[in-house]
Amino acid sequence: MAACPPLEESGEGRGYDEPRRQAPIEGTGNPMSLGDSVRKQNRIHQRVLDMSTFALDEDTVVVEGALRDERFRPVYELSGQRRDKGVIHHMIIRLLVGGTPLRILDAEAEMPHVPIPLCITTAESVKKIIGLKIKSGFGGKVHKLIGGVEGCAHLTHLLTVMVQEALHGYWTHKMRKPGPPPASVEDIEGLSYLINSCSLWREDGPLLKEIEEFIEKRRSPS
Repeated sequence: MAACPPLEESGEGRGYDEPRRQAPIEGTGNPMSLGDSVRKQNRIHQRVLDMSTFALDEDTVVVEGALRDERFRPVYELSGQRRDKGVIHHMIIRLLVGGTPLRILDAEAEMPHVPIPLCITTAESVKKIIGLKIKSGFGGKVHKLIGGVEGCAHLTHLLTVMVQEALHGYWTHKMRKPGPPPASVEDIEGLSYLINSCSLWREDGPLLKEIEEFIEKRRSPS
C-alpha cells in the first residue's frame, strides 16, 4: 500500500502561517486583548504534550508521546493540606505502528510522576489498544477501551492525540524515497482516519477530491 501522495508535483510545500488575531475581552470593560494577558509571570499551570516518531525498520515506526502537567504556585487541597508548586503528572506512551492496514502493533506506558501512587496501576491499560486500526473512529474506540473507569484520563487524552503524530510520522517515513503512486484512495495507508475528521477532509471536500484527481491524472497521463 502507498503512503499519502503529495498534492502538488512542484515539490513546494503548502503551508500557511495564519496571523494571530486578538479579540477584545467582552463584558470586562478591559480593552486589553486575551493575547496581551498571556505573560509568563501570570502563568499558573501548564500542560505540555510532546510527541516524536522514530524509524524502526522499513515498514514500522515507534511513536513516543509524553504528557507533563506543572503548577506554578502552591495549592490547598480540600483537607487544607498545602501542596507545593511543581510537576503533577508526567506520563509517557510508546506505540509500535505499522502493518496493513495501519494499526497499533504494540504499546507500553510509564509514569515517572503521578499525584497518587495508585495511578501507576493504570499503565497496563494501554495494552488494550494493541491491534487497533488507525482509521476513522480511533479516538472513540480508545475511550471505550481505556477511558473512564477502565484506565487513566490523562493516558487516554495522550493516546487520542498521538494518533495524528503516528500518521504524520509514518507517512514521513514511507515518503522518504519515491514509490509507486496509489491505485486508489483506499490504497493510501492511514487516509481513512482523516476522511470526515474535519470540514476539509469530508468525503465530498476539496482535499479528498484533489487526491482523487491526482490519482486519476497519474492513471491516465495525457
